Amino acid sequence: MSREGPIRRVAIHDWGTHPCPPRELQRLLDRTAGIDCEFTVRDADTLADCDAVVTLFHHDEFLEEVEWVHNVRSGYDDFPLDAYRDAGVTMTNSTGVAGDLVGETAVTFMLTFAKGLHRFRDQQNTTTWRRLPVDRPFELGTAEACVVGLGELGGSVVSRAGVLGMDVVGVDVRPVSNLGLDRVYDVNRLTDAVGDARFVVLTTPLTDQTEGLVGRDVFEAMRDDAYLVNVSRGEVVDQDALVDALKNDEIAGAALDVFHEEPLPGDSPLWELDDVVVTPHAAAQADNYGDKIADLVETNVARLNDGQEPWNRVV
Repeated sequence: MSREGPIRRVAIHDWGTHPCPPRELQRLLDRTAGIDCEFTVRDADTLADCDAVVTLFHHDEFLEEVEWVHNVRSGYDDFPLDAYRDAGVTMTNSTGVAGDLVGETAVTFMLTFAKGLHRFRDQQNTTTWRRLPVDRPFELGTAEACVVGLGELGGSVVSRAGVLGMDVVGVDVRPVSNLGLDRVYDVNRLTDAVGDARFVVLTTPLTDQTEGLVGRDVFEAMRDDAYLVNVSRGEVVDQDALVDALKNDEIAGAALDVFHEEPLPGDSPLWELDDVVVTPHAAAQADNYGDKIADLVETNVARLNDGQEPWNRVV
């Protein structure tokens, strides 16, 4: 589909409430001055009079009805990119919006485990007053973190962990030199990279190469007092191997924001393990997420209407 004119009407797909309510995003966009564009909340089958759509998920109707699709997430592995190319539909994503938010969450998980805060919260539910064993809490600044995936999310984790005094190593498919890391390992040396780390933090996108990347060999290579933190995608981890490693005390615990199946089924053993923290894919959730998306959409409407390349173009 070729561009036939400026972007004049942008639909916000009615996806629900996470990560921000569509009507709140519409309200934020309607406050924009200087952009001649209407924003409207629509279902996927009512887009015939729209030029673009802002969405959480792909719908086949997009390929027939609009010229531009903006994904409010960073990840786009569930979008059929070849179909977008064939249809001539521009697609952009929200890389950069969630970096700071996810970085804060990952560091929060590390602090939680270092100080045993999850145990205290569990005890509060039973009005139990009991300190941890004296050798259980540890100083986060004396620990090493291995960050797997050094893009926007990984860089955010690296910078925050460094401020707390942690030694940080990284793993990526390409050389990275500007994050102040102690070492950067090629992904083929993942088992070497995790060997000394107290925390292994996953921030890599899901691709054919990263699906199942963290499996039994990685858990065997990790310290038995190490923790896994996954704020990337559930499929990056072999979940059965993770459960076995936790049950067999091969690693000390895990903080998991993402899973193979979401919501996490009620019969998953991950719910029952004391040193597992489960959160509902909420690492990027914040009261200003809508503001960040609105700024990006406004910028790209203006850039497209000026004949410029949009930010975060995927297709």
